[in-house]
Amino acid sequence: MANLKEVKQRITSVSSTQQITKAMKMVAAAKLRKAQDKILKMRPFSKKLTAILNDVVSSMGGELQVAYAEQREVQNVLLVSMTSDKGLCGAFNSNVMKMTNSLMEGEFKGKNITILPLGKKSYEFYSKRGFNVIPDYFEIFNNITFDTVRAIANFVMDGYTSKKFDKVVLVYNHFRNVATQDVTVEHFLPMGSLASSTPGTENRHTDYILEPSKEFIVQELVPSALKTQFYKAILESNASEHGARMTSMDKATENANDLLKELKLLYNRSRQASITGEILEIVAGANALEGT
Repeated sequence: MANLKEVKQRITSVSSTQQITKAMKMVAAAKLRKAQDKILKMRPFSKKLTAILNDVVSSMGGELQVAYAEQREVQNVLLVSMTSDKGLCGAFNSNVMKMTNSLMEGEFKGKNITILPLGKKSYEFYSKRGFNVIPDYFEIFNNITFDTVRAIANFVMDGYTSKKFDKVVLVYNHFRNVATQDVTVEHFLPMGSLASSTPGTENRHTDYILEPSKEFIVQELVPSALKTQFYKAILESNASEHGARMTSMDKATENANDLLKELKLLYNRSRQASITGEILEIVAGANALEGT
């Protein structure tokens, strides 16, 4: 049988761990409510704006050139890998990095690849392995505002228009619900690839009247819509992180509870066996004394 002192120490240790996981679950739940509220409000606006924008761009045909929709031979690729700053969130981070690695080894194999890590886990993973990493924005999740995201979006968009990058791809977790996050690969630039990821935009051609001019639409609406799309992806990743951590900590709490039940049962059995052994020793001693 197990030593009573060792079992009691394990019970104390597991109880302490369970208290920590409960606290982390509550913190994640509080953060999730805020993050979920933001993304649920952003989705309808972003989806409709993207659908209209794609339709406007496609309706222009070759009449007006859109810098962000320019199709060219892909040689330089920017992969934006969105992870969290911390762990303890299940497979949230590893799924994104596996998908990013899959793109590098598959679709973009042989291309010049640059990684833009958003999140400390992604930054540490790729920088330690010698990839070409842009280290300026990985702490974005410390302060998620549209202004901070706009700075990153401007960097990405300027890199595309200056032909530093021929293609920009976002890899992040799409928030479905608390228990489910889907790894998403979104072809951010060139813009023509956005239409394929927006439901309801296929084979649709609407005759738009553009005011004040087509040039104004290109110069003002297109960049704003792209920044909104980038912001939405970051909000999706943020909500997914808190959902994944809440689920992970809930499972950890349940596992700790099951382990505590087993340890307490083992403790009681060991204690009972110890008491029974002592009684047997006393009885044997008494019998021995009677026989003398």
